[in-house]
Amino acid sequence: METPKTLTIDGNQAVADTMHLTNEVITIYPITPASPMGEWADEWSSRKQPNV
Repeated sequence: METPKTLTIDGNQAVADTMHLTNEVITIYPITPASPMGEWADEWSSRKQPNV
C-alpha cells in the first residue's frame, strides 16, 4: 500500500487549484489585492496543466 502524501497550502492556493481543476474559465475575485490566486491559475494554464 502506498504511503499517503501530505501537502500544506494556504486557502488562496486551495481555492485557485480547485477552480483551475474544475473550470474552463476562471474568474477570481481575491479577498486581498496581494492574493496570488490569479497568478497561479495563469501559470498552471501556461504549463498546459490539465483540468477536468
